[in-house]
Amino acid sequence: MNPYPPVRRSPIAGAWYPDNPEVLKREIDGYIDQAGAPTLPGEVVGLIAPHAGYFYSGLTAGYAYRAVKGQKYDTCAVFSPLHDYSPHDLLTTAHEAYATPLGKVPVDRSLIEECSRKIAESNGQVLHAIANDREHSLEIQLPFLQSALTAPFSLLPVMVRTHEARLLESTARAVADSLKGKKVLLVASTDLSHFYNENEANALDSTMIDQMTAFSPEGVLKAERCGEGFACGAGAVALMLWTSRFLGATSVTLLYHNTSADASGDTSRVVGYGALAVTR
Repeated sequence: MNPYPPVRRSPIAGAWYPDNPEVLKREIDGYIDQAGAPTLPGEVVGLIAPHAGYFYSGLTAGYAYRAVKGQKYDTCAVFSPLHDYSPHDLLTTAHEAYATPLGKVPVDRSLIEECSRKIAESNGQVLHAIANDREHSLEIQLPFLQSALTAPFSLLPVMVRTHEARLLESTARAVADSLKGKKVLLVASTDLSHFYNENEANALDSTMIDQMTAFSPEGVLKAERCGEGFACGAGAVALMLWTSRFLGATSVTLLYHNTSADASGDTSRVVGYGALAVTR
């Protein structure tokens, strides 16, 4: 028996995004509709989307989720960082569902167990389950998924605290093997540079985005490691890119980039946001 509460209640609704479901749905629909339909070279396998409060990054996230508006997926695998300390490299939730103001998102526990088993066989790691976490970067994607998609979906949540390339690539192969045959959407949650002036941020973000659009998880990790560009979810992005590659994806397209200055008006210390689509 699971000793934890079955539902993870949101610790950020009402702060990072509205807690009123009608207001929340209207805000998200506005972001998605404002983005307009992108022209993409194939079927969407994955998205890269930001995870700041919606006031700052909701506009950018709308461009990512516009690419899957009206679609149906059996499973959404959301890869995010874990901003709190943990001794574990790879984590997941111990709960049975995530709650947002738009309803509950069920967690696919059998899929988590299968992924964890295959990861252990591949590299000795497991998806370590945590409960009652306050991680915003994973949760903040869920209301967008609930709004953009036309049918309920199950969730594979994976939080990443490593930038070790071999570990991430072998983990991605194990996850992709578990997802084969499913109609699945992969989402990597990340912001870009933090607290540079806007000119510096745009240069740093351009370097990181170039690695993403080159479909180079190795390049994403190297840019972060060398300080040439930044993404707080670099490990999650690399894991998503490798997983999507093993699922047949071939291309990454930039949909939109901006900074927090668009919302705040402050160009002296900004956070960068990008929306990208991975296709096959």
